[in-house]
Amino acid sequence: MAFNGSAIAAVLDAAVAKGALHGVAAVVVDRNGQLFHHAAGEANERSMFRNASMTKAAATTAALQLVEQGRLGLDATVESVLPEFGRLLVLDGFDGDTPRLRPPASQATVRQLMTHTAGLGYFFTNEKLLRYHAVTGEPNPLSGLKRSLSAPLVNDPGTAWEYGVNTDWLGLIVEKISGQSLGSYLRQFVWGPLGMNDSTFEPSPEQRGRLLRVMQRQPDGKLAPSALDLPASSEWEAAGHGSYGTVQDYGRFVQAWLNDGAGILKPATVELALQNHIGRIQLPALMKSTVPELSNDVPGLPVPQGWGLGFHLTLADLPGMRSNGTGDWAGVFNSYYWIDRAKGIGGVLMTQLLPFFDMPVVETLMGFELGVYQQVGAAVPAA
Repeated sequence: MAFNGSAIAAVLDAAVAKGALHGVAAVVVDRNGQLFHHAAGEANERSMFRNASMTKAAATTAALQLVEQGRLGLDATVESVLPEFGRLLVLDGFDGDTPRLRPPASQATVRQLMTHTAGLGYFFTNEKLLRYHAVTGEPNPLSGLKRSLSAPLVNDPGTAWEYGVNTDWLGLIVEKISGQSLGSYLRQFVWGPLGMNDSTFEPSPEQRGRLLRVMQRQPDGKLAPSALDLPASSEWEAAGHGSYGTVQDYGRFVQAWLNDGAGILKPATVELALQNHIGRIQLPALMKSTVPELSNDVPGLPVPQGWGLGFHLTLADLPGMRSNGTGDWAGVFNSYYWIDRAKGIGGVLMTQLLPFFDMPVVETLMGFELGVYQQVGAAVPAA
């Protein structure tokens, strides 16, 4: 495919020139490889990024490999692999400052971890959990302390979609079954085979030297250095948010999913993962933020959507943009990706800026995606 990226590069350059972003990098891939790469502002060809929640898809891929091998069942209970999960109670509310806890009505499954329906939450999108951490002094997952994962459930498993530490528990399952640390497993079976050579949970001093700094959007719209960052060290390799890498590395991951698993997964597994697995459960119309410096409120898309095994799904064709069945997600530092298997195209756009769902970044992302489909729309018929 002849791909002319000049219009897309201009979108990224313009966002930096007007001061909306301090640095940004993007790639476009098809099934065969990279079609486009551009970096602007403080970002360059070799910049490292905090993947944050874009770590989730790689960790889920690891778990899906274990499912393929018959070593893990999608409908196995989490407790059957990790007995400590069975000790988690549901936080119903508070009596004064005392958390009101009860046993869950059912046992969470591996599939529910992959679809964020296991009942777990995040302190920055759930008022009850934010208050729980405040009144108990228990650490949150961004502390780097592993006991943060033992915070209570906020829903009964299988009753609601709630963004949370589901994938962290999934990563612990991968470690338990494989007998390896998550990073070691991913290096051997996901990152390594795909040539994602900068992807890691523990950046070297050289890699840290390439890490794009985190900026914070100020009330006046300008950017200033952020005091918020991932912890310098963590007691566990956080499958939910803890990896680092380059935008090209993540492009290789997206390409593998476009390319029927590229040998790291079977084509049937890729198909299965990108189907809706939450049934009648609806995604929230608004993901309300409880920590405004970390995330803005995130409105739901005004189109049908669902959740697969590790991915948010758009369940309609968006005119001039992604196709029905496209998988996507993002990271809190305003990094985004999508995987459109129907058209055989995927994109990754990464910056390092808080709070999440920053409108100038979202506008840049929209311009990027529209520019990609203007190039490929005529060249690649929808399947």
